[in-house]
Amino acid sequence: MIEKLIVLEDIDPVIFYGVNNANMQLIKALYPKLRIVARGNVIKVLGDEEEMCAFEENMLKLEQHCATYNSLKEETIIDIIKGNTPQTGKTDNVIVFSVSGKPIMPRSENQQRLVEAFHKNDLVFAIGPAGSGKTYTAIALAVRALKNKEIKKIILSRPAVEAGEKLGFLPGDMKEKIDPYLQPLYDALQDMIPAAKLQEFMDQNVIQIAPLAFMRGRTLNDAVVILDEAQNTTSAQIKMFLTRMGMNTKMIVTGDMTQIDLPSSQTSGLVQALRILKDIKGISFIELNRKDIVRHKLVTRIVEAYEKFDKEQQGNGSRTKAGKSEKNDHEEPAPSNENPRK
Repeated sequence: MIEKLIVLEDIDPVIFYGVNNANMQLIKALYPKLRIVARGNVIKVLGDEEEMCAFEENMLKLEQHCATYNSLKEETIIDIIKGNTPQTGKTDNVIVFSVSGKPIMPRSENQQRLVEAFHKNDLVFAIGPAGSGKTYTAIALAVRALKNKEIKKIILSRPAVEAGEKLGFLPGDMKEKIDPYLQPLYDALQDMIPAAKLQEFMDQNVIQIAPLAFMRGRTLNDAVVILDEAQNTTSAQIKMFLTRMGMNTKMIVTGDMTQIDLPSSQTSGLVQALRILKDIKGISFIELNRKDIVRHKLVTRIVEAYEKFDKEQQGNGSRTKAGKSEKNDHEEPAPSNENPRK
């Protein structure tokens, strides 16, 4: 009789054990000769050496399946332990699986181009309107790289810029002050990583979410680094961010040119960066449009309506300027102050 400890490192034990420990009860039933006790993320096993080796091998397969698909069903457990290939469906185009087990994959041609550009280049700019999936796809790519152990950490950043309103003094510590700006990044991560595992990653700084100002002075190695809402960076900020890139690091910069919240006197760093870096080898530029929008169908219509309105405003502005110019050309000379009778 020998004893072994199996540590579940890459998954949430709650998902692995199942509702009311149903999965563990099934595993115990399939290995009646072993004494199995699960506590936290550690499984303690006592039994015959030959039986133990088969058990340990199958636990590794179950853990890998759970890490990939964020779920573990009873039929999958039976298939793996009996040596059969579990039925997982077509997964060729899947980036990662959500916490509910649903596949997250590119949903448009340009999103697919973003995925391909990420594999070929170390720096990718993804520009597009709200709802086009640029940030969500970028975070999915980062999560996959982390799960595949291609990198050691994910770093997500945003400039803390108020979107057309003055928030005034925010109470609380530093984290509580900046969290409202970073909530969209948390939302995407919560879709892809189980809550307990996400908290563990954040406690260990494997996943870091911080305002752009906190990037100064750092060298970022072995990471996927995402700068979101880059249209709200200044020229100095985006230059500072791009020069943080270290060894074995990939960067994705996302932005929406139609939602610049900087003061009118400031130039968007993203606009300037696109112009300066357009011919640099190793940098890819992906432009998404309203056809890529994957939110509610009304979002597409809203974006289209605003695009039409902006074009009309530009047209009216041009006509107004032309009208003023024409009026000035035909303007009669101002009357003389001299008295004609003199």
